[in-house]
Amino acid sequence: MQIYLQMQFRENAKSYRQLKENSYYFKELNRGLVDYKKFNEDMKIKYKERVTDKINNVVENMDMINSVLEILK
Repeated sequence: MQIYLQMQFRENAKSYRQLKENSYYFKELNRGLVDYKKFNEDMKIKYKERVTDKINNVVENMDMINSVLEILK
């Protein structure tokens, strides 16, 4: 793997953990089948860090708070 890719993985703890947990990415990154951008997109999908995931999480929390407040009435 190229040095700058190794440094990028070391700087981001979540991407480094994703790389350790899914070792098949080593082969794909070395062969050029996957680049760092695609790897990060896959990581964000797995850890639910996309903007849509965050919005859904906020909406679910608001619904839960609303239902608790209705029960307390």
